Amino acid sequence: MAEEKKVKKDRGRWFREMRSELKKVVWPTPNKVAKNTGTVILYSVVFGACIWIFDGVAALLIKTLLNLFAA
Repeated sequence: MAEEKKVKKDRGRWFREMRSELKKVVWPTPNKVAKNTGTVILYSVVFGACIWIFDGVAALLIKTLLNLFAA
């Protein structure tokens, strides 16, 4: 029974501390969120294109080497 009260007190303390910490958070503005989202999408596309180009060049190189030595 004593442990049950302790658990309830700990849970209540945890929620109070969580609320206190969330009040300290500086939330981004919608414009900042949109700008950051655009940046992430742009870099993802650029990085994906680099991987795609590298993969194509590597595949072409391997095919060329196989055709050169397989003949």
